[in-house]
Amino acid sequence: MSEQAQPRRPAAFRLDDPRVVVSDGDGDAGLFARGAIRVTPDPDPALLPVVLDETPRPVRRRSWWGTLFWSAAGGLLLLATGLGVANLIEDLFVRNEGLGFLGAALAAAALLGLIVIVAREALGLARLATIEKLHERAAATMASDNRTEADAIVRDLLKLTHGNPALARARATLTGHRGDIIDGADMLKLAERELMTPLDREARRLVSVAAQRVSIVTAISPRALIDVAFVLAAALRLVRQLALLYGGRPGTLGMIRLMRHTVAHLAITGGMAASDSLVQQMLGHGVAAKLSHRLGEGILNGLLTARLGLAAIDVTRPLPFNALPRPVLSDLARDLLAKRDATAPAPSSEPSRISAP
Repeated sequence: MSEQAQPRRPAAFRLDDPRVVVSDGDGDAGLFARGAIRVTPDPDPALLPVVLDETPRPVRRRSWWGTLFWSAAGGLLLLATGLGVANLIEDLFVRNEGLGFLGAALAAAALLGLIVIVAREALGLARLATIEKLHERAAATMASDNRTEADAIVRDLLKLTHGNPALARARATLTGHRGDIIDGADMLKLAERELMTPLDREARRLVSVAAQRVSIVTAISPRALIDVAFVLAAALRLVRQLALLYGGRPGTLGMIRLMRHTVAHLAITGGMAASDSLVQQMLGHGVAAKLSHRLGEGILNGLLTARLGLAAIDVTRPLPFNALPRPVLSDLARDLLAKRDATAPAPSSEPSRISAP
């Protein structure tokens, strides 16, 4: 077995000593004279290879067969519908000229209504896409502190909120201070404080009211099917109200997209399950000891509705939370439990007095 090399003892030397030799590695150790002081510089960190945390996955190519199938099926359905309507109008003209004109007028009205519906759905989807892009651009600008991009985001925000009369004073204040701010992040924080503060206050009120309504209805509802239907209707109504509050105008397709994004956000944040924190909040307020089983279920359903509302706020809000605090479930739970305790009848501590005749 080879003997291990003994570590060299520390020694002091001068840099201008002729025995000092700079070496790049161990390969040329035998080229130096005996007694030479060999100095090996540390490698440059910028030239070192970058170690990736995980192996990059290959990009999966999107299959166009499904798109081709649904496009072709939709085209065939439109052709069949149009051919059926044309044949119907021709038959009506054969039977009676007045019926033919009536059928043609009804077909024209139906086509006009379809065009308006499609246009409204397209505009709603485009507006939701604009809000999502604003959210992403604001998050990136907060990290980069780009003044030009922040000014463009503020202009888009002013255009988005120009139809809300409650934000007229906030828009005037923000417009007056736009030229005084140098940093892009500070400009976005000012825009968030001025434009989002009243909207966040109203959004919290909407979520609290929806949670209280769900709590009361599910507590007194006699059937589980009624509970499910009411909770679903309340969730759809709450998401639509929040989207309208923050500037979105979702139609049917927009609501489907918003609900899908909200549920995905809940799945990422782990808010769908009745976590231990909710149970601890209920037990900490003495709900299990004060209320019945049905009222406890109602409060739990109200807390889950509030969690859905908080996720919808994150999805529909055009700016991420930076300058303003994010609403948390514990505040809404305290409001819900305070409302419940306030509406519950207080037991009388004094004995009833019966007046003597």
